[in-house]
Amino acid sequence: MARKRSKQARTTQANALPTPTSGTGDTLEGWVADGTVDTVLLGVVDGQGRLKGKELDAEFLLPRLCDGSLTPEVCGYLFDTDLGMSASWGGGLGDLLLLPDRSRATRLPWLPATALLPAEPIAPGAVPLPTGPVAILQEQLVQLTGLGYRLKVGIETEFTIFEGTAEHAADDAFRQLVPVTRDNRDYALDQPSQLTAYTRHLRRVLREAGMPVEAVKTESSPGQVEVTFPYGEAEAACWQHVLFKHAARAVADQHRMSATFMAAPVTGVGSGMHLHVSLWRGEEPVMCAERTEAELSAEGLAAVAGVLEVLPVTGLMWAPYVNSYRRLRPRSFAPTRAVWGRDNRTCAVRVVGHGRGLHLEVRVPGADANPYVALAAVAAGIRHGLERELKPPQACEGDGYEAWDAPALPTSLTAAVAAMESSPLALELLGAEVAGHLVVAGRREVLALAHAVTDAELAWGFAQA
Repeated sequence: MARKRSKQARTTQANALPTPTSGTGDTLEGWVADGTVDTVLLGVVDGQGRLKGKELDAEFLLPRLCDGSLTPEVCGYLFDTDLGMSASWGGGLGDLLLLPDRSRATRLPWLPATALLPAEPIAPGAVPLPTGPVAILQEQLVQLTGLGYRLKVGIETEFTIFEGTAEHAADDAFRQLVPVTRDNRDYALDQPSQLTAYTRHLRRVLREAGMPVEAVKTESSPGQVEVTFPYGEAEAACWQHVLFKHAARAVADQHRMSATFMAAPVTGVGSGMHLHVSLWRGEEPVMCAERTEAELSAEGLAAVAGVLEVLPVTGLMWAPYVNSYRRLRPRSFAPTRAVWGRDNRTCAVRVVGHGRGLHLEVRVPGADANPYVALAAVAAGIRHGLERELKPPQACEGDGYEAWDAPALPTSLTAAVAAMESSPLALELLGAEVAGHLVVAGRREVLALAHAVTDAELAWGFAQA
């Protein structure tokens, strides 16, 4: 039976905006008053995990928000499109109200005199849009809270940097992509000057925006970089990731380069988004067994077991596009089977850390995943394991790619659509509305590329067929 959405997740209280102050300070009103900010990006997180919205003059926007004479809206199709922004015309493409959250306004140091004002899409009935990515995660977090738990999350993401702007790449039909490094630079500390200038600039603007990174390192594929952020609250970690992607692209453009978060931008390259997740009761972590600093508690084991059961039927949430599945191949550092292990990078769930820092690293999402939706799948799995007091199979101590008895992860978007559509577990944990929305979105992505002729097909068959 589909679970009903909780009252807490369905209810939103309007934030009354006070009259702007004349003084300065670390607020949107202060920035506008002292001239630090003249442009406001009113933004939402769309279905693909991107910032979307409108650019507004700060002095025009702020007083009208405060006196209620301006009611922000966006076209609702932002939450019901494919990656290329194609949508169904059946619903009429009406507008959705936006509820701005002034307390979360953020200056964007990578853009001149610009601040971002986050907003939440509001569905008819004055509730958060249930199928919006933020609401999908919030529902799972509320359910965990009802069990007495909360999550802390740290996200590390790989992405690839190419010479030339994204516009130049498009002019060449993406056929002349030149990575900023040419070979395996994994953990290398001697980098080309153009790459170090980029990473230094990126770290600086993120720090100025209140998002200092934990580490930056190059990866094994040409042009590939990984950025790791410190632990934090679940929603804050996801929001930070959305801003980070926006900054990474903007800074790359300023350096006449392009950054892509495609899971597989080039054959043989795979970029992941690893979710480091720990389970807490109040202010105490509960993943670690009391008798040892290296073993999982009963709650930790239940969390692992639940995640392993949920991953095979929620591929749409952590690998949402056709290209996402080009990354999931053996011996690629991306998992192919629902197995777990202690400090084992061939597994879908890697247990890492010690003592209070013991946690799960979920390695299945690609860099292209929406962090809110991918984390919602993990949270749903943890809740599933805790509610049923599940126990995981034996930990994998060798090559997880050869764990033939373990459930396989979906190998294509078509398979992921079928898995979720036929899964009573996905329906129970996500609810009919969210599960149905994800299935429709997955089908739309499949159809968008169903008849496209790729460069690989031309190279394979042009002279031989």
